[in-house]
Amino acid sequence: MPASVITLRGVTALTPEGRALFTQLNLGFSSERTGLVGRNGVGKSTLLRLIAGDVKPDAGAVECSVTVVWLRQGCGATIRGTVAELFGIEAALARLARIEAGQGTLADFSAADWTLPARFESAVLGSGLDVRADTRIETLSGGQRTRLALAALLFGEPQFLLLDEPTNDLDSEGRAAVLDLLANWRGGALVVSHDRNLLGQMDCIVELTGLGATRYGGNWLHYQASKQAELAAVERDVADARKQLAATQRSAQQRVERKARSDGAGRRKRARGDAPKILLDARKERSEATGGGNARLAEARQAAAESALQTARDKVEILQALSIDFPSVGLARGKTVLELEAVTAGYAPLQPVLQDVSLSVSGPGRVALTGPNGSGKSTLVAVITGELAPLSGRVACRVDWARLDQRTGLLAEHATVLDNFRRQNPGLPDEACRGALARLGFRAAAALQEVASLSGGERLRAALACVLGGESPPQLLLLDEPTNHLDLEAIAVLEAGLRAYDGALLVVSHDEAFLDAIGIDRRISLGN
Repeated sequence: MPASVITLRGVTALTPEGRALFTQLNLGFSSERTGLVGRNGVGKSTLLRLIAGDVKPDAGAVECSVTVVWLRQGCGATIRGTVAELFGIEAALARLARIEAGQGTLADFSAADWTLPARFESAVLGSGLDVRADTRIETLSGGQRTRLALAALLFGEPQFLLLDEPTNDLDSEGRAAVLDLLANWRGGALVVSHDRNLLGQMDCIVELTGLGATRYGGNWLHYQASKQAELAAVERDVADARKQLAATQRSAQQRVERKARSDGAGRRKRARGDAPKILLDARKERSEATGGGNARLAEARQAAAESALQTARDKVEILQALSIDFPSVGLARGKTVLELEAVTAGYAPLQPVLQDVSLSVSGPGRVALTGPNGSGKSTLVAVITGELAPLSGRVACRVDWARLDQRTGLLAEHATVLDNFRRQNPGLPDEACRGALARLGFRAAAALQEVASLSGGERLRAALACVLGGESPPQLLLLDEPTNHLDLEAIAVLEAGLRAYDGALLVVSHDEAFLDAIGIDRRISLGN
């Protein structure tokens, strides 16, 4: 591994409530591209904030020998002003404009950067955008703003990038532009992302878990292979620990049985009286002492064996993805579940987002709605669900349906997971409700958590349980960017659930790895 340019020494970070995200963390990052992965809530964004100097560690130190810039998650929603202001070149461009207009001062000529326009144009084109220096950022989409913010960071020629979910909310073109920018980057980068295509460009992967931080050489595919090998090794450790515990228990039982036989022989000899009493008493004392020592030894060995088994089980729980088993929805092959005929829709009658859209979905088809940001994909889902009435045309949904989106809007925020499940599945016995939630990891007290307190991955699991865990799951699922803001484990849970689902799917997503994993068999492109 190359020399570290950012070093964390004994770093501890606590939440405002005092919960430890990580303790005594020792970690180094070199001038290479590193992907940072881990479950939601494990502290990935906090780690970026510590390196950027936005917050201080509760213990330990962060040492940095390079210039660092930070692309915050969701920054596209917050930046304002002109493109020139974002790049920090407004005054420099005004200076050049005065010179070109014949109004430049001696100070203007002295400070003029004649390469600036060409460098600015190259940076903007590199982001895949066609904007001018005076373009107002408010006129751009959220995805375009994110790409522009990244281009502005690179324009400053930093030595190290901190990127927090840089491809979230980007369409396919935007994601490709970010991938190209990072592929050509020659400095160091630390990237928090669940975008597996982006992680495929990394030089190494660092995973944060409850066990600490682990570095894996290579990109996402190498990381996956290493994790599978690690899981297999840990499962072997579990099997070995079980064998050791069983052997310890057998050995202890055998010692108990031998002592019982020895004690029985001593009692019989004492009863016959064919040995001096003082000798018999001495043997009895030795036997009792030996028995007590053996019992303590057996307890210590069993405790050690049980501890080894629990440690191995804990590692398996951390490494192993949650599996899902949903009941069949009984959708007949070829049955039409959804029809749209010549639908025109939008939020302003004179400016429709969709015009004359027709489509039909039959069971158990898996259809992806694709197209650039603003092409009307979410609008079409709103028309299908009845949230938005079409301006013209006909919509017919012929089966029960449910919608899953990045906000898991079907869940009531201040109700428990169990109450949400009961609301979605009225009349289901309490035992069946708890059983369905347990299959998705909400056992016992976990089912009584308020939705508002859950992480993104936990909310997704709760929504999946509510939608698909009842006696009569819907035969059509509408998915609107469901993987945004989920960690990789939660995405794996979602993919497993949808692969097992035998109903029809209509999916809006720019995550190509996700679409491939759930078996999309048809694509409908909007806005082209």
